Order: sequence, then structure tokens, then C-alpha cells
Amino acid sequence: MTLDELKERLDTLSPTGIRFVARMVESLSAPPQARVNKQKTWLPSDWIEYFGLALSVHHGTTTQPLEQKGFETVFRNACESVGWEVENPVSETQRFLDLHVKRRGFSELKLSLKSTAAQRLSRTAVHISKLTEAAWIQDMRTAKQRRERTLALFQEYMNAVDSIMMLRAFRQEQGLPSEYQLVEIPSGMFRSLQKAPLASFNADGPTIDCFYAGHEVAARVCLDRSDAKITVKQIKLAACTVHVEWEIVPR
Repeated sequence: MTLDELKERLDTLSPTGIRFVARMVESLSAPPQARVNKQKTWLPSDWIEYFGLALSVHHGTTTQPLEQKGFETVFRNACESVGWEVENPVSETQRFLDLHVKRRGFSELKLSLKSTAAQRLSRTAVHISKLTEAAWIQDMRTAKQRRERTLALFQEYMNAVDSIMMLRAFRQEQGLPSEYQLVEIPSGMFRSLQKAPLASFNADGPTIDCFYAGHEVAARVCLDRSDAKITVKQIKLAACTVHVEWEIVPR
């Protein structure tokens, strides 16, 4: 849409519509401050700008953090805005929430999108409360069974997903978002599970250490028996890539 076409559309709006657009324009005129990891990010500046503007629009209408469904939509739209081809999941409940991104001149990316707005997020570690459901956890009675099912699941996961892109919303004491952080967690972090000894699976709900990129313990995978899910905790931020951080300026 050209500027002249936009002006024509504005002329058709009611006074209420004009006030709403004015509020959006005001939000867009003061986008969040972006701190970009230029040495490591593969996200172009236009992508980062689009995502920041989307955050501006979001917080022009609400004080709530941008959460999972909104993050998925904005991430996909930002990819399309820079001309990348995005393959939608087969269904909303597709396992591991795969998003296939095709960039001209680069290999395809298979991504899982996660978000969190938990209070008191760590500045040195990332927590994934639910990597995936795993109902079988409650039925496994031996360490051998737990090990076999866990290794099979994570091999499938690594085949399906290259990286987890997590949007972390840091909040003030009042609950208002003050900063967003976009982190990439490589699925290769789970490769060391294949070498975990049988004894690591002795407990009904075992926790298994992951070793990656020279870190003594890069993450800890937990088989949550009570909720039948896989949790990943104490993921070292130093073992991940922080692509960009957006500072939200209070209005």
C-alpha cells in the first residue's frame, strides 16, 4: 500500500477509527530500544525492526506481555516481511511446534517457538517448563525403559528441530514488561543424552545433565512424572545465542 492509498483509507475512517490509528502511530513513533548481538545473530536488521514495531503496537493496546500465540504470529510475520518463505505447521497441535523458514542463499531452518513471562527470570539461565508432553513417563517402571523412551524422543526431537527460539519477557514488580529477550537454544544441546549412563534413569522422575560446547553442565532434562511432560531447566545462557534484547520504555 502506497502513502497516497493509506491516506485515502484514513479518509474513510470514523472519528473513533482515527483516534485508534493515532494511538498506533504514536506507539510506532517510539519503538523499543534494540540491543543486537551483531557478532552472532542471523536475523537481519529489517527483521529486528519489524519485531520491535510489533512490540510497540502490542503495548500500545495492552500492558500484558506478548505471549505464545502472539509470539508465533509476530515471528512468522517478521520472517515474511523480509521475504523469507515460511511453511506453516501441519496443524496447531503439531508435535514440537515446527516452523520451517527458507531463506534465500541459506539452509532451511526448523524452529520450535517458545515464550515465557514468568516472574523473576534468571539473567544467566533459561527454563523451559514444557518442552513436550510425554504421557509414557507415568508407565515406565524401569531405568532401561525410561532411558530407551527418552533417547528415542530426543533423537526424534533433534531430527525435527534445529533450534528453539524463546522470547523471554522480563517484568517489573507491577507485572509490566520492561524488556524482551530473544534467545536461540540449539537442539544439539540434547545430543549428549545419548551417552547418559543407565544409572541416570534410576529415579521415577530422573534429571539428566546435558553437556554442550565445553560447558560442564549446559542444561538439565527432567522427566516430570506428575505432569507427564519433559522440562528443561538450568539452560546456561552462555551456551545459547541471545540475538536481540528490546527495552520497553514506559508510556
